[in-house]
Amino acid sequence: MRIQVQFDLGQPVYAQIMDQVKSAAASGALQSGEALPGIRPLAEQLRVNRNTVAKAYLELEREGVVETRPGKGCFLRNGQTRLHKAARSEVLQPLVDAVVVQAHHLQVRDEDVLQMFRDRLTHFRSARLGNQG
Repeated sequence: MRIQVQFDLGQPVYAQIMDQVKSAAASGALQSGEALPGIRPLAEQLRVNRNTVAKAYLELEREGVVETRPGKGCFLRNGQTRLHKAARSEVLQPLVDAVVVQAHHLQVRDEDVLQMFRDRLTHFRSARLGNQG
């Protein structure tokens, strides 16, 4: 599982980490019982404070998405490999809202935003199929 953050997104880094873990769980990229990256290595990779990663993991644990095993790390909780539709929508909604707001501020037409979205879906679908073959 690869986690990336954007500092200019306007969303707290810990929330971005949480969303990406939830997305990986929802898509099946992160399997039940699989370990999350360690706090220290992930903080170093992302160039953020360890407390930021720890906060994300703590919140994920509070939400029941992950479980902490003392001395071993954080693991995706059993039964959480596929988040239900409402949870997936909850993760995506703020990102979609941010795109809509930015498009409005930049005065980009709805049709153009939709076309950009379709183009990106096609690009990622092609890249994913290319990586599988």
